[in-house]
Order: sequence, then structure tokens, then C-alpha cells
Amino acid sequence: MADTKPATETLLEFPCDFPIKVMGLANNALAQAVLDVVLRHDPGFDGATMEMRASSGGKYVSLTCTVKATSKPQLDALYMELTSHPLVKVVL
Repeated sequence: MADTKPATETLLEFPCDFPIKVMGLANNALAQAVLDVVLRHDPGFDGATMEMRASSGGKYVSLTCTVKATSKPQLDALYMELTSHPLVKVVL
């Protein structure tokens, strides 16, 4: 019998390092807000590893956080909380 995985499965093997890119308006509160959310889902995350890049016009900023992903539900919850934050425009 063929081994089939449910559609909810992922190609990722856990645990793994998983980069998440968050974009929003350049705002002093954005980095702290993203850090607070990430720490709720990955308490071992080191905020000093967060990468920040401003857009060419300086209006937007992107933050890259490489989290220790332990499960698909953990990543789903992290994405949901980040995308619902008022300072966040896009999460990739």
C-alpha cells in the first residue's frame, strides 16, 4: 500500500531554522513588536540576530528573524499573530 501524507503535512523536517521576513512602515515600535511576538513562539530566539533593512525610500523596513521551528502549528500560530499585528504589512 502506498504511503500517503495528509494535505496538512509539510515538507519541513522539525526542528529546523526557519527565516521569517516581516515588512512594515519604518517605525521605532515595529522591531520591538516583532521581537515580542517571535519570543512568544520561540522563547530561545536571540533578538540580536534579527536583520533589519530599510527600503530605498526609507518609508518601509523589513525584518528577518530566523526562528527555531519545532512544528507546523508553531509556525502557523507565529504567522497568524504577526499578520494580525497593526504595525505589520506583510509576512513572508
